Amino acid sequence: MKKETKCLRAGYEPGNGEPRQIPIIQSTTFRYNTSDDMGALFDLEKSGYFYTRLQNPTNDMVAARIAELEGGVAGMLTSSGQAANFFAIFNICTAGDHFISTASIYGGTFNLFAVTMKKMGIECTFVDQDASEEEINSAFRENTKCLFGETISNPGVRVLDIEKFAKIAHSHGVPLIIDNTFPTPINCRPIEWGCDIVTHSTTKYLDGHGVQTGGCIVDSGNFDFSAYGDKFPGLNTPDDSYHGIIYTQKFGKMAYITKATSQLMRDLGCTQAPQNAFYLSLGVETLHLRMPRHCENALKVAEFLSSRDEIEWVNYPGLKTNKYYDLAKKYYPDGTCGVLCFGLKGGRQQSIKFMDSLKLVRIYTHVADSQSCMLHPASHTHRQLSEQQLKDAGIDPSLIRFSVGTEAIEDIIEDLTQALEAIKQ
Repeated sequence: MKKETKCLRAGYEPGNGEPRQIPIIQSTTFRYNTSDDMGALFDLEKSGYFYTRLQNPTNDMVAARIAELEGGVAGMLTSSGQAANFFAIFNICTAGDHFISTASIYGGTFNLFAVTMKKMGIECTFVDQDASEEEINSAFRENTKCLFGETISNPGVRVLDIEKFAKIAHSHGVPLIIDNTFPTPINCRPIEWGCDIVTHSTTKYLDGHGVQTGGCIVDSGNFDFSAYGDKFPGLNTPDDSYHGIIYTQKFGKMAYITKATSQLMRDLGCTQAPQNAFYLSLGVETLHLRMPRHCENALKVAEFLSSRDEIEWVNYPGLKTNKYYDLAKKYYPDGTCGVLCFGLKGGRQQSIKFMDSLKLVRIYTHVADSQSCMLHPASHTHRQLSEQQLKDAGIDPSLIRFSVGTEAIEDIIEDLTQALEAIKQ
C-alpha cells in the first residue's frame, strides 16, 4: 500500500460484520479460562493481552499503523513523546553507559538527557549536528550505546543529515535513533536512509488536533543487536525476570520492541490510554491530507516574513536561501513541515511584544497542530537552559517558533501584518 492508503488501512483489517473503525478496548484486564493460559503470557511463551499497562489491542493496532507508515517491523505506543525517547534509549542503556545526541533538540528532551538520565548514571555528550564526521566520531567512547538526533530540530528547524549520522553510528556498532515528529512518515521515512529506531511525539502532527498526548517507538528490525553481545547485554544475556530468556535469541528482529514492552512498560508503566490511541488513529487518517497544507502555508509565511523590514532573520528549510535547502530537498522532496522560526529586529523584548499583538495565531505550549500557534522558546519550552546552553542548542534569545496551521493563508498573513504594524506604535 502507498502511504496515503496506510494512513487509513494499516494495522487493522475488520472481519465480516466487524466495525469499520479501530475498536476502543477500554479495559484494564483480560479473562482467560485457565491459569496455564495466563501463565504462558507472563512467561512470554504466547502473545496476547492480560493487563493494559503492558499491552492493549487498541494501542497495538495504532502502533502497527505507525510502524507500517515508517517501514518498521514493530511499534509501541507510550504516554508521551518524552516517554518514547526515554524508553528508546533506556532500553539499551544502563548505569555507567554513555550515548551521544545532537545539541539542537527539543528543550524537554535536552533536559531529560542532560539532567535526569545523568542522575541515573547514564551520561550524554551533545554534539553539533553540522560538525564534521571526524568531530562527531571523537565523541564516541567504549561505553557509547547509541546516537540520537531529530530529523528536523525543535525549535531550531535544523535538518539532520541522516545518512551521515547512520554511517557514523554503524561504524561504531551502535544504532541510530531519530525523532521524526516534525516531518512525519508522510514527508520522511528515516529508516530508508539508515536509521534504526524512530520515535514520535504523537501529540503533534500524527494527532494534529490537540486532543491527546502520546508517543511511539518504531524499530526497523535492521540493527543486529546479537552481533554486539557485550555492548548490549540487556538484549543478549538472560533476563531473570522472565526465567532467563534471551531476547535476541527468542524474538529475533522483534527483540528490541519486545524487551521495551515486556520489561520497561511493565516496570515503568508509561502507558497510552486506549481512548487516546483511538483519537490518535483518527488524526493519522488525515495525516496525508494535512501535511501538504502545513508545508504550503509555512512556505508562504516564510516568504512573507522574509520580505518584511521588521524581521531580522527567518529559518525555514523550504526557502532557497536557507542553509539546509539542499539537504531538505534530498530528504524531504515533498516538503519538510509546517514549523519555522524567525527573529525580529530589537531582540527578545520585541519578539514578545509582537506575539502579544497577535489575534488569530495563538500562544500555545504546543506545536505541529492544525491551528496556527507560536511560542518563544527562551521564555517557555527552553527557559530551564542557560544562555550558553541556548547557544549550544542553536536558539537565539529572540527566536520565535511558529507552527503554521491549516487555516486560510490570507487570514494568517493578515494577522501577522497587523501584529507587525502594532509593534511600531
